[in-house]
Amino acid sequence: MNKGLIGRKVGMTQIFDETGKVIPVTAIEAGPCVVAQVKTKETDGYTAIQLGFGDVKEKKINKPEKGHYTKVNLTPKKYLREFRVDSVDEVKVGDELKADVFAVGDKIDIQGTSKGKGFQGVIKRHGQSRGPMGHGSMYHRRPGSMGPTSTPGRVFKGKKLPGHMGVQTVTILNLEVVKVDLDKNVILVKGSVPGAKGAILKLKSSVKSK
Repeated sequence: MNKGLIGRKVGMTQIFDETGKVIPVTAIEAGPCVVAQVKTKETDGYTAIQLGFGDVKEKKINKPEKGHYTKVNLTPKKYLREFRVDSVDEVKVGDELKADVFAVGDKIDIQGTSKGKGFQGVIKRHGQSRGPMGHGSMYHRRPGSMGPTSTPGRVFKGKKLPGHMGVQTVTILNLEVVKVDLDKNVILVKGSVPGAKGAILKLKSSVKSK
């Protein structure tokens, strides 16, 4: 069954398994999330649940958002995410989902927004090599040839050039849940996840796990 939660990245640490092996993990505050909407094939053409995470003052949301929560008698939430599920028979609006949605050993996909790197050159942004660093070369970290001179007389779309780097939606697949702390609503996931500390993450059942 497909499962999902909204979480907040706490940071990275390490734990030890039974054999003493070090496991690098990311701590994620997973929930509590409230079911804000249930979508069915009859009404929407597909089955999904919409989860809300993080309280927010009513004055900080707009009228359509306020109406969305007032309609189902829920307090406003700062973040809304939708998750496709196989069945919504056991879910209803107002249900609260916590970290125990996932269990130790589960494989999950985590989606988030990568760290912003600002304006970067082609070496950092695209992994290109630099030119000779001798003073006479006069070519060190530039993008290189722009291609044709007279025909077609323009730079082709897609050429790797300097520009804004980071702040992209990134999904890491098949991360393993190594610990679930229900008291603190925190799960530990093996490896790293996108974003800086405090970043909002979308956790869902892996689509490619064996």
